[in-house]
Amino acid sequence: MTPEPPPPQRVPTLTEVVRDVPPPAAAAVTAEAPLRPDSDIAPTPLLAAALVHEARIAEQVLVRLQPQIDVLFEHRMRDVLAPAINRLTTALADEARKQLAMTVREIVARAVAEEVARHRGNS
Repeated sequence: MTPEPPPPQRVPTLTEVVRDVPPPAAAAVTAEAPLRPDSDIAPTPLLAAALVHEARIAEQVLVRLQPQIDVLFEHRMRDVLAPAINRLTTALADEARKQLAMTVREIVARAVAEEVARHRGNS
């Protein structure tokens, strides 16, 4: 068996206490006070490295999952849009059918009127 590696020297946790920043009213009173040094507000090198590493991991996960996200997005869009597209297609087909029937009636009525007029003229 291999011995366990030693634990890290410092592991940042989500329960660490953060120093309070004075409220805006107190900040106005102490506006002339010198600013805190950067070391008080900048993350430690270990924390900065962890944040950079976390950002890299998040980017890699997004890149790896992007094809699956695209497929899921397309599937959901089809599921959501299919009923609406079906209703619109049905309504469009009904409207086209009505317009076509009306046009055919007008053409037939005009042709019949012309034919009747021609027969009257020949008589």
